[in-house]
Amino acid sequence: MTIDENTVRQMPDIAHEVQAEVAGTLEWVGMNEIEVPVRIEDGQGNTIQSTAIVTAYVNLVNPEEKGIHMSRLYLHLDQAFRDRALAPATLRQLLRSFLDSHEGLSDRALVRVDFDYVVRRPALASDNEGWRRYPVSMIGIMNGAEFSLEMGLEVLYSSTCPCSAALARQLIQEQFERDFQAGEPLDFDAVREWLGSEQGIVATPHSQRSAAELRVRLLPSFKLFPIVELIDLIEGSLKTPVQSTVKREDEQAFALLNGQNLMFCEDAGRRIKSALNSDDRILDFWARCTHFESLHPHNAVSVVTKGVDGGFVPGSGSPVRIDHSTD
Repeated sequence: MTIDENTVRQMPDIAHEVQAEVAGTLEWVGMNEIEVPVRIEDGQGNTIQSTAIVTAYVNLVNPEEKGIHMSRLYLHLDQAFRDRALAPATLRQLLRSFLDSHEGLSDRALVRVDFDYVVRRPALASDNEGWRRYPVSMIGIMNGAEFSLEMGLEVLYSSTCPCSAALARQLIQEQFERDFQAGEPLDFDAVREWLGSEQGIVATPHSQRSAAELRVRLLPSFKLFPIVELIDLIEGSLKTPVQSTVKREDEQAFALLNGQNLMFCEDAGRRIKSALNSDDRILDFWARCTHFESLHPHNAVSVVTKGVDGGFVPGSGSPVRIDHSTD
């Protein structure tokens, strides 16, 4: 028997036609590692394009259904990001379309968008600027008709150990006592030359690149994601963000900032907690400061939250890049 080319083929739909072998509901089901381009608008009317990795989930509330319609999630996602820039309203509409296309199957939906945000940052002292890359996550959740909005961010900074600085100062004092006799008159030029020599500065404190990873719950009324605002808030509280373009005058300014902002990971955590608590638009937060020690093979870590548990599960994973969509 041949099939008439004009006949519409009826294709099986196993997910819809076959009942689950073992009945039960599912908290989340969908796809992750979806590759899509996204456009992000800033407050100055500029549009930044980036490649994103997306997670798209709905729950399954009907225990007898075999599964969901994953292709529908993908098609709604593709259309949303093709037609609109990434914004809170875009995520809200996308999640609504997830649920509308799964009526009777799902009453909760989630989308997470991970991408790199690049922005020009000025040098500390020279008349230069350069690009900085910040990993960002946008997370939208629709629970029935209730929409919630979260944002993840990673900021790199430098941390100089206060204990190491104190120990280095002690060694410098002891070297001074060896090189200059007590009770003898001091020669200004000799002392000045000594301070600028390797013999004078016999020890330096250890510093290391460090990372602040954040996850904040925002007021859902935001029109644009406050990416640069949050970056500025965190970098302003820490004082020592890593730099892009660096001339000698910039490196010297960076050394001064490190010397003026000695901090343990506990100090960094408290600075971030104070900064986030000062912004009324942030409903909740979870933040982790990691100092990648140059002294130890292990890291020093502090975690801060707004409440007792910050509304998030403070596990070992990062709120940026690693999927915490079920937190």
